[in-house]
Amino acid sequence: MDRNHPQHQVLYMRRSLFDQGYIDREQFIQLEELQDDANPNFAEEIVTLFYTDSARLIQNIEQILVNKPIDFARLDDILHQFKGSSSSIGAKKVKEACTQLREYCCAENAEGCMRTLQVVKQEYAVLKRKLETYFQMVRQVG
Repeated sequence: MDRNHPQHQVLYMRRSLFDQGYIDREQFIQLEELQDDANPNFAEEIVTLFYTDSARLIQNIEQILVNKPIDFARLDDILHQFKGSSSSIGAKKVKEACTQLREYCCAENAEGCMRTLQVVKQEYAVLKRKLETYFQMVRQVG
């Protein structure tokens, strides 16, 4: 197959998401395997729900961190949700950043939480951009 062929580009993009550690290979493949003729865009739809949920969770985290005193128990609950949501689509780097943020939360380290939240937001933004590009390529190939 020609390297410039759209299907080859999709496969290369997908493999790079795995190789660069943005997406867990097994989890994402399981998600894609749930697609069928009745739900041909299932993986993209689930990832889009992840975007919506993640934006809400990030906003909630930011709100908790600006309110004093910080409610670390509530923050931990939200981080648990975010970590689980990230894991469900195979968002490895986001999940890892959430794990690190939870560690700071459990230690009630507000400064560490604020600093690590920026990492979570950055990893989320990069992943979203890469997955949007990937799914756009998938749609073009048909």
